[in-house]
Amino acid sequence: MDITLSVIKADIGGYVGHSSSHPAILEEAEEGLNQAQKKGILIDYHVTRCGDDLQLIMTHREGEDSEKIHGLAWDIFVKGTELAGKLGLYGAGQDLLSDAFSCNIKGMGPGVAEMQITERKSEPVIVFMADKTASGAWNLPLYKMFADPFNTVGLVIASNMHSGFIFEIHDVKEHKSIKLNSPEEIYDMLVLIGAPSRYCIKAVYHKDSGEIAAVSSTQKLSMIAGRYAGKDDPVCIVRAQGHFPAVGEVLEPFAFPHIVEGWMRGSHNGPLMPVAVRDSNPSRFDGPPRVIAAGFQVTNGKLIGPRDLFDDPSFDEARHQANLVADYLRRMGPFEPHRLPLDEMEYTTMPEVMAKLSSRFEEIP
Repeated sequence: MDITLSVIKADIGGYVGHSSSHPAILEEAEEGLNQAQKKGILIDYHVTRCGDDLQLIMTHREGEDSEKIHGLAWDIFVKGTELAGKLGLYGAGQDLLSDAFSCNIKGMGPGVAEMQITERKSEPVIVFMADKTASGAWNLPLYKMFADPFNTVGLVIASNMHSGFIFEIHDVKEHKSIKLNSPEEIYDMLVLIGAPSRYCIKAVYHKDSGEIAAVSSTQKLSMIAGRYAGKDDPVCIVRAQGHFPAVGEVLEPFAFPHIVEGWMRGSHNGPLMPVAVRDSNPSRFDGPPRVIAAGFQVTNGKLIGPRDLFDDPSFDEARHQANLVADYLRRMGPFEPHRLPLDEMEYTTMPEVMAKLSSRFEEIP
């Protein structure tokens, strides 16, 4: 059966500050999606949150970029924003960069990851959701899942994965895309995805079958708004098992809390900490950045689950390492590499400061 899995998120108000989501916001979203399911618009849904981001996970038969599905999500975000305003939540409607919905939600602020699939006999799917970081945060984990045999041994010993995967990479500054093959073009690919502030892995495809294996949100809020408007807080959908990496291989990259951009005011580098949903409340210096993983068995379009996959003591060491790295970086205050490089600070006060000081610069003799 062909179904579409859509994950659409937005920060519509923080509780308290930017640390978490108010239960009433989740209840409002739950009611909206429940009504849509009763009307037959959705097959199934799940509402959750990662930090201060409201996450809508939906299955349906409307296909990708559906005006009906995106309009549903937009309406829920608008109603949630109204409620956030009444509750006095911080940054109410922060991710809604337009006054009115038009066709689909892309380019309007919320993050979107969607895939249309032919459901397998057993369809394990993992939805990753992050807070206080940018869309390029998935580059290293997706590379390790689908191209690194030291992480995914199936690339070596499973005949249905041995030929590799195809990576679709987006240049988010020039609005261009390219597809590269692994393992043949790994070195070329690493030149690009090693710069996650510009090049983001949008999707991964199984080379032999052409089936989609993973998809992520690549929206850059600051580039849409032309100013700092909060971090992108991306989402990512990954299919597992069969001719895709096993669930354990999909989760393994997050045992290393790699450095991502984001954190306080979206202007710092910090470790991505894998946590249970209940612990996705970044509060220390508005961080460090968090990632959660919701596992589902998708059966006839129904979301069987979720399993809170990072609610596991085997990730305790990753959390410990993330705290150590956070301690180390925080001591650097406003100095790089804790603070982002200047070319990544263009949507903060940097242009204003440079304009004020420009006349005082003198040529060095």
